[in-house]
Amino acid sequence: MTLFKSGAEISGVNGIHFGPDGMLYATSVIGSTISVVDTQAKKIVSEYGPDQGVFGPDDVAFNSRGDFFWTSILTGQVAGFLNDGTLVTAAQLGPGVNPITFSDDDRLFVSQCFFDTGLFEVDPTGATPARSIRDDLGPGCGLNGMDWGPDGRLYGPRWFNGEVISVDVETGESRTEASGFNVPAAVKFDSMGRLHILDTGSGDVIRREGDGKQTVIATLSTGLDNFAFDDADNLFVSSYADGFISKVTSSGVEEILPGGISHPGALVIHNDTVVIADIQSVRAIDAATGEDIWTLRNIFQFAPIGTATAVSNHGPDLLLTSWLDNSVKVLNPTSGEITLSLTGLNIPVSAVKFGDQYAVTLHGDNTLSLFNDDGSLVSVLSDDFGAPTHVITDDDRLLVSDRVRGEIVSIDEAGKKTVLLDGLDSPEGIAVSGSTLYIYEGDTGEIKRHDASGTEVIATLNSGSPAATPVQPPSMVFNGLTVYEGALFATDERERAIYRIPL
Repeated sequence: MTLFKSGAEISGVNGIHFGPDGMLYATSVIGSTISVVDTQAKKIVSEYGPDQGVFGPDDVAFNSRGDFFWTSILTGQVAGFLNDGTLVTAAQLGPGVNPITFSDDDRLFVSQCFFDTGLFEVDPTGATPARSIRDDLGPGCGLNGMDWGPDGRLYGPRWFNGEVISVDVETGESRTEASGFNVPAAVKFDSMGRLHILDTGSGDVIRREGDGKQTVIATLSTGLDNFAFDDADNLFVSSYADGFISKVTSSGVEEILPGGISHPGALVIHNDTVVIADIQSVRAIDAATGEDIWTLRNIFQFAPIGTATAVSNHGPDLLLTSWLDNSVKVLNPTSGEITLSLTGLNIPVSAVKFGDQYAVTLHGDNTLSLFNDDGSLVSVLSDDFGAPTHVITDDDRLLVSDRVRGEIVSIDEAGKKTVLLDGLDSPEGIAVSGSTLYIYEGDTGEIKRHDASGTEVIATLNSGSPAATPVQPPSMVFNGLTVYEGALFATDERERAIYRIPL
């Protein structure tokens, strides 16, 4: 087994904020981590994760006492660590809690984005219920990455409206401060009180001058998430699509933590490339050399490509599945165009073309179901699952991994189900070569080969990340497998890497 392709050091970087220790605290929703980054040494020095009570953090902020709080967009929790290390829950506001910031006098403000639209003041102690300031800033998002302004108002971008507004937190009154952006993701003020805007749609960092003029001070890639100033007004930018952290300097952009593969899930061989569903991007790398061939980045709930948690072949095209977007889409990898979309699905985990229909495993009702091109349901092939995960074709039948029951099953076009292999531990990605079946166990990281002679472990990688709540599929980003020219390619989601295993 050899490392074939390495990626980012963080599983997609979301909110970032400098702490009183001079370290940069970086959240990762999918990685369920808050990484503490020494930006001078360019390394991660420590990490908070599920073992410390951190699940799916989207943004982070410090108050003047050195306490830091974060939002969990998937669980709806607002929580924090006091400066003595005590873990506290400030509020439970429902899915979508996203940006978080403190006022100059340590009042805590949180908004929802993508799954709801509320704007709240939160009691950091959790002793009193959160106070609703606005609930009408949608559609689709209240405010995203916020900051407290020098004028005593709360500033934030409206993701879908291309503008930045400020809000009087006592009355809820708002006014437009800047407009004309592609997809504004975050705002921050430097020590001189100048407003900066991060436009993830263009990859630009923009400074608003005193006369209202807007100046682009740096251009990075699309798929940016947030940014932060240190005490010396050095500006640092995070990327949810590529997982990097970069520093903007007068001479250009300096890499602090590298980007690349950020949360690899399912993969497939397509035109001699390994195509990876990387949630906020789809990536193709040369199957022989590991060279990057192309990358298509998502702009969350804005770009047609959407998120991708699984991928399969679809003739000359690719079939993308997203339980985040509840969709299955056909992607033309040459043009980057989405040519077909099946939307409103019930938490799809993976999909494959089967005859004239699309076979989709659905977490929402634990079924394997068939859909037409127009998204209409043809039939439920089987509802006899604990957690249907990866579906692939094998001649005239479908093979499905059941993560909860520990089974690999076959299902024919009439819905007849046969258990091929049981007694597994959390099977996720599966692949077939001839009469040999390969299985990736999510909780153990073991990759197993099964044929007529029995079952054996052929490699062990890292276990996958756990689901934040039962709403998400238990596989979250399921570790994928594919066979190509005498080797098995496997994703290591925790390590953000692809491994090659000779067969």
